Order: sequence, then structure tokens, then C-alpha cells
Amino acid sequence: MMHADSTWMREAILEARAAADAGEVPIGAVIVHAGEMIARGQNRVLRDNDPTAHAEIVAMRAAAQVLKNYRLLDCELFVTLEPCAMCAGGMIHARLARLVYATADPKAGAVTSVLQVLNHPQLNHQMAVELGLLGDEAGDLLREFFRQRRAESTART
Repeated sequence: MMHADSTWMREAILEARAAADAGEVPIGAVIVHAGEMIARGQNRVLRDNDPTAHAEIVAMRAAAQVLKNYRLLDCELFVTLEPCAMCAGGMIHARLARLVYATADPKAGAVTSVLQVLNHPQLNHQMAVELGLLGDEAGDLLREFFRQRRAESTART
């Protein structure tokens, strides 16, 4: 299982790199069903002028089209950064079976860091959650992106 998980997280990291290349915050996600990747997503908020176009939402929308169902039963979502409250809420509504994320988001994470939206005892859906898989690589990608952004901002002033 761990070998397959690493493969899927590497795919999510590829999506994050593509987002960075497009000028977006480098976050990527993939969705796996029955051992097969059925959808991928990357941050698209700037390109789409859409505040909801986070990598997880983009991937869930694509997976729902593949499965022809808004319920993503028996699906696993691999994402490079801890989901925010919006994305965590979408995961609950989609009834994902499992979430694997690479690194925590101490500013907006809604799984363990800032809020605990997933697996609240009063919710009618619970999912397996794992964190830390390839966390250093995903975290480095984010840190380098923002380091570069700050450098560009300083150079303009």
C-alpha cells in the first residue's frame, strides 16, 4: 500500500509543479478509485478567476464526471497540502473514503492544523486520514514558490 501511495503522491506533486509553472500556488491533487488514478487537479484560482478552484475541488469535479456520480465512494484523494475548510467540506459531501496529504497548513488547514472539519463526531461521514507522505518534498516546493514570490516583490519596489 505504501508504495502505491508514494506513486499517487508523486503524481500530486507533478500537478503542484505544473500549477507553479502557471503562476499558481503549487498545490496538486489526484483521486484514485479501485487502484487507478481517475482524476487530477491543481490550483487554478488565478487562471479561472475562481476562488473555489483549489486542487482538491478541481480533482473532485473531474472524478465525479468520470464516475458519473457526485458521491466519490471508495475513492482516495492525495494532495500536497492539508485541505482548507472549503475543500474538507467538499470531501465530506463527496463521501471520500480516504485522504492522504503531504504537509500541514498551519495558516488554513482544516484537518488537524487550524480547524478539525473532517471526522467531527457529529458528522454523518468519517474518512481515513494520513499525513506526512512526501511532506518534505511538497513543503519545499511551497517554500521555494513563496521565497521566489517575495524576491520578485522586493525587486519591483
